[in-house]
Amino acid sequence: MPKKGIHPQYVTTNYICGCGAQHVLNSTVGGDVHVDICKECHPYFTGKKREVDTAGRIDKFRARESASKTA
Repeated sequence: MPKKGIHPQYVTTNYICGCGAQHVLNSTVGGDVHVDICKECHPYFTGKKREVDTAGRIDKFRARESASKTA
């Protein structure tokens, strides 16, 4: 026999992505939720590669590291 009153209430939630896509799902959150990435713009689902500026990030880190050693 299932227990009553222990499960959360599910309500309709509108997920709004940074790319402009909107998805309506059931969730315990409710209202509007803003997300950065969704299945419409994620590289895994679109099949498109995104270039990540890892070299620039590494150079910035090394510059900060060398500046902290000299100071």
